[in-house]
Amino acid sequence: MTATRSWRSATAVQAGLIAMLVAAVGVGSYSYVAGESAADTGAGAVTGTPPTGSSETTTTKPTAAPFTTADVGDCLTWDIGADGTVSNFQKADCAADHRFEISAREDLATYPSSEFGPSAPAPNLTRQAQLREELCKTPTIDYLGGRYTPHGRYSIAPILPPASAWEAGDRTMLCGVQVTDDGGQTLTTRGRAAEQDQSRIFQPGECVTIGPAGSPRAVDCAEPHQLEITAVIDLKPVFPEGTPTVEDQDAYLKNACTQAARDHLGGDDPFYYSTLESFWTAIDANAWTGGSNTVNCALFKANAGGGFATLEGTATGPFVIDGAPPAPQPERDPLRQ
Repeated sequence: MTATRSWRSATAVQAGLIAMLVAAVGVGSYSYVAGESAADTGAGAVTGTPPTGSSETTTTKPTAAPFTTADVGDCLTWDIGADGTVSNFQKADCAADHRFEISAREDLATYPSSEFGPSAPAPNLTRQAQLREELCKTPTIDYLGGRYTPHGRYSIAPILPPASAWEAGDRTMLCGVQVTDDGGQTLTTRGRAAEQDQSRIFQPGECVTIGPAGSPRAVDCAEPHQLEITAVIDLKPVFPEGTPTVEDQDAYLKNACTQAARDHLGGDDPFYYSTLESFWTAIDANAWTGGSNTVNCALFKANAGGGFATLEGTATGPFVIDGAPPAPQPERDPLRQ
């Protein structure tokens, strides 16, 4: 197998594999509710409590103080304990570590329905997902100036008041963007989302498995996986004007990712004898204008059905392809520069 053949083989299956990679990337976690331990820090994090003089025996509850004074453009952060408990919910400098950037603030009490009335329970996860689409999606994309990639690094999600604040009558809902890990846990980021590259990428040396629904996640390379990342390439400097076609990207990445494979494995001979192939992701026009400009290069092996073979072990050491070592290859003359 030559490097040229390995590129062509990757291209032949690339469209289908990319579709698998992006098909089931989650649109966000809807389960976050502000922690009960949030305290009034003077920076806007306030836990809602029943107003003075209110009584649980009354049938109509007075309007509750909102659980937070944070507003559009503010960033929020909180601590997550080992058991998943949320604490220290507060505003944060957007240039520093934070977990959430607010794009809209909604009062569900004004929603044209009785479902969020004084005695109504908080919406379940299914309803939260619907509220995300109904109330959060459009204002968030507007807030980002249209720079949003649906299957990218950021997801749109709502934040509801803690249970005690909801029970007291607070119907504040914050819409915003966040970055989550493979398990849906919110990660810390820095900088405003509209100014960041929104590509969902992995780092060189990471191994990536593709779940049953097509969702990629990083795993230990000793575990079964389908991709081993060799490089992260920012295409913005390569195509500074306009939106590059997938064909333009392929023409550039053919050489860049093949060289990244050689560098990752220690030369052209190790690449040749590994029998692995060079693979990369491409960015469509909508994702490019939505703020995604970075791609991954990777190593993979196509199976007989045109999909992913299963790799175990890192390609830089002993590894197997579908349970067997790489097939012996004919000796060849070294690649001439």
